Amino acid sequence: MSAADPSAASGAVPTAPRPRLDIELCAPRGFCAGVDRAIQIVELALERFGAPVYVRHEIVHNKYVVEGLKAKGAVFVEELDEIPPTEQPVVFSAHGVPKAVPEAARHRNMFYLDATCPLVSKVHKEAELHHRRGREIVLIGHKGHPEVVGTMGQLPPGTVSLVETVDDARAFAPRDAENLAWITQTTLSVDDTREIVGVLQERFPTIVAPHKDDICYATTNRQEAVKAVAPRVDAMIVVGAPNSSNSQRLREVAERAGCPRAVLIQRAADIVWADFTGVARLGIAAGASAPEVLVEEIIDAFATRYEVKVDEVRTAEETISFPVPRALRDNAAE
Repeated sequence: MSAADPSAASGAVPTAPRPRLDIELCAPRGFCAGVDRAIQIVELALERFGAPVYVRHEIVHNKYVVEGLKAKGAVFVEELDEIPPTEQPVVFSAHGVPKAVPEAARHRNMFYLDATCPLVSKVHKEAELHHRRGREIVLIGHKGHPEVVGTMGQLPPGTVSLVETVDDARAFAPRDAENLAWITQTTLSVDDTREIVGVLQERFPTIVAPHKDDICYATTNRQEAVKAVAPRVDAMIVVGAPNSSNSQRLREVAERAGCPRAVLIQRAADIVWADFTGVARLGIAAGASAPEVLVEEIIDAFATRYEVKVDEVRTAEETISFPVPRALRDNAAE
């Protein structure tokens, strides 16, 4: 018996070596400036005004974040009429709300804080400008998404036409083909949107485009990072929630970029290990509403089964931040 074989001396079964797994970690990933700001608004409101703080709709589309805020005293509702008479703050989610919502809050003398992402607010202002100039507006987006509901709700019914696909763009029949403008949801696939815009511009050469791309910097950066990693890995995990538009788009981008297997996962507990049999190179990305702690949790889960080597693949730097409302700043009047 060899002295170098302690397991044999103890009668233990030798442990098989763990397979190697190279993880390519997409960067940028996770929280964007708008999500950071929205979460900060709820947390600062809880600190300044105490619980409960009411939040209309999920502040961002991530269960872990929402449950964490609930534990601190946030109460999530879908409509204002679910909130009893109160002097406590009401926060509107990062996705934006129709104009009727703050109007209803003012009618009830509610103290509200608007956590709408400033880049979504920019789209709202574009829509209002086009409307004032008499243009018919085409909104490229996904029906029923809170951001789309909020953007369409900035203007009277019938003012904005929703286009979801290339086929929709081909079938769109405007009232005045010479007086059109297009805007977009901020969390779309850059490539899908480019195709739709191409059809609209071919059919309506005078259609007015945004001064700056409506798809936000964070959406674009995360998709570019996925495109860089996806072709060279055996599988890709996108950390994000099923109702997160930008996370779903990352999964689709990975598939189109050549990744043979791309899955959306919220937590390590959701990993179906059989899906990763034979995987030697794994890409991991995270949607703009997914916290870094969930990325780390998933890497740690793989490290219990594999010899893991992690390399970060960075395709852009992000330094943008957005201020919180004045009522929550340290120097605001008490």
